[in-house]
Amino acid sequence: MSKTKKVDTVEPEANEAETFNYYKERCKYSESLDRSVAYPHKFACSILISQFIQKYDYLSVEERLNDVTETVAGRVMRIAGSSNKLAFFDLVMDGKKLQVFADAREFNHGVEAFIDVKNKIHRGDIIGITGIPARTKRGELSIYLKDVAILSHCLHMLPKPQYGLKDPEVRFRKRYLDLIINTSVRDSFVIRSKVLQHIRKYLTEREFLEVETPLMNQIPGGANAKPFVTYHNYLNLQLYMRIAPELYLKQLVIGGLSRVFEIGKNFRNEAIDLTHNPEFTAVEFYMAFADVHDMLKMTEDMVSTLVKEVTGSYVITYNPEGLEKPAVEIDFTPPWKTLSFVGEIEKQINAAIPRPLESDEAVNFMINVCNKYDIDLPSPATSCKLLDKLCAHFVESQCRNPTFIIDHPQLMSPLAKWHRSNSEFAERGELFVLGRELANFYTELNDPKTQYECFLKQAQDKAKGDDEACFMDKDYCVALEYGLPPTGGWGLGIDRLIMFLSNHYNIKEVIAFPAMRPIKKNLAAPEQA
Repeated sequence: MSKTKKVDTVEPEANEAETFNYYKERCKYSESLDRSVAYPHKFACSILISQFIQKYDYLSVEERLNDVTETVAGRVMRIAGSSNKLAFFDLVMDGKKLQVFADAREFNHGVEAFIDVKNKIHRGDIIGITGIPARTKRGELSIYLKDVAILSHCLHMLPKPQYGLKDPEVRFRKRYLDLIINTSVRDSFVIRSKVLQHIRKYLTEREFLEVETPLMNQIPGGANAKPFVTYHNYLNLQLYMRIAPELYLKQLVIGGLSRVFEIGKNFRNEAIDLTHNPEFTAVEFYMAFADVHDMLKMTEDMVSTLVKEVTGSYVITYNPEGLEKPAVEIDFTPPWKTLSFVGEIEKQINAAIPRPLESDEAVNFMINVCNKYDIDLPSPATSCKLLDKLCAHFVESQCRNPTFIIDHPQLMSPLAKWHRSNSEFAERGELFVLGRELANFYTELNDPKTQYECFLKQAQDKAKGDDEACFMDKDYCVALEYGLPPTGGWGLGIDRLIMFLSNHYNIKEVIAFPAMRPIKKNLAAPEQA
C-alpha cells in the first residue's frame, strides 16, 4: 500500500475583494455598537507589557501567582485555540509580546460570556487584559485571563504573518501599519531617541543652553541650499522655510549667550534620494572663544562616545547597499584621519589648481579635470560647484572610516573665517563617513566688512544661476557690527548618523514620515471613506 506524501500548505494572501468585504463587515459590526462601548475613553493598566516581562521573567515552568493580579493592554497579533473554551492571544505593545492564556473555566464572567467576547476579538484589535502572571508548561511567560475589554477595533484585515508588509511604498506611506506588522522598524526610532538624549546631555553638561529659532525667515541663510518658499497672508510677505538656524544662533552669541545649541528641522528644496530628505533633523551649536580646532576635538569626542553608548562598541557593521549586499565595518575609534581639501585633490590629480581659485584660468582647468576623469559638470560651472565636484570624486570617496576634510577654499565658505596661515582657505572642517557628510564646523567669520564682501560674492554666483548660493543678509552684517566674539560653530545631520547606527541605507527608513511622491491610486482601503 503506497503512502500518501504529506504536502505543507500555505494559506494564500487575501485578495483585494476579500480585504474589502472584511472591512465592510467590521464596519457594520462597529457601527452597531454604542460608541462609548466600542471606543471607551480610558483603560487603567497596572503595568506595561515590557514591565510585566521584566518583573515576572523569574517565574519557572508551570509556576503561577494566584494571589497576584495585573492589568495590561496591547494589540492582538495572533489568535489561536483548539475550542471555544480555550484560546491563546499574542498581545503586542512597544515592540514587546506577551501571551494571553484564555481558559473559559478561569474567566470571571462564566463560560457563555467568555465565548461571546472571544468571538468578538479580531486580529489587530487593541484589548485590555486582567489576569494572573504565570509560565506555561512549554515555558512561555503568560498572563492567565480573568477579564477582558475591547478598547479599539481594527477594521482592516492585517497582512498575514507569513507574507508580512514588504512593499516600501506602502511601508513609508502607512508607517503606522509598518510599525504594527514589522516590529523591528521601531528600533530606528528608539536609536533616534537615544542619539538625541546623548547629544543634549553632552552639550548641557558643558554649559550649553538649548534655544529655539524661527522656522520661517524673510531671508534664508546659514547654508548653501535652495529654500522652500511660503507666504504669510496677514503680513502680505513672502517667507522662506529655514535651511539652517546658523545666523540666528550667532546673533544670540552676539547678545551674550556664550554657548547655545538647537535641535530641529531644516528644509532644503532639493532632490530626494537615498541620503536626502527635503525635511531633516539637525543639531547646531555655537561656542564663544573657541575655534575650528576645538570643534574638531568635540566632534571626535561627542560622536565616538555616542556610537559606543548606543551600540556598545566603536566598531559597527553597515550594509551600504542593503542587507542583500556585502557589509563593511566602520571604526569610530579616535583619533580620526584628516585630509586637506585642495591639497588632497591636487595630490590625486598630480597637478596644482591655478590661483586664484575663482579665476577663469582655474575654472577652465577644473572643467578639463572633470572631463578627463568623467566627472559630470555642474550647472552652472562656478568655482564653488567645480571644487565641490572634485572633492566628492577625489577626497570624499576615500572616507570610509570617520575622516575630517579640512581647510576648505574660502570662496566655498562664506560664513567661515579665513585661515590664519593662508587666507585663500577657511578654518573649516567636515566629517565624512563612508563618503557621506555627517558634520560641518568652522571658526566663525566675525568681521562684518569681510562678511559683507563674502555675501556679495555669493550674490554674483546667484546671478550666474547658482540657486544654492547664499542670500545677502544685511541685518546679520549689522548684528556683527556689535561684536561677535571669536566663536566655533558646528552642525550635524541626525538622520544620516542614525542610518549608520541602525544599519539602513535608505534615509526613509529612519524618518517616521518621509517625503514621498504623490500617487494617483489611493493606498487606503478602496472607497472606505
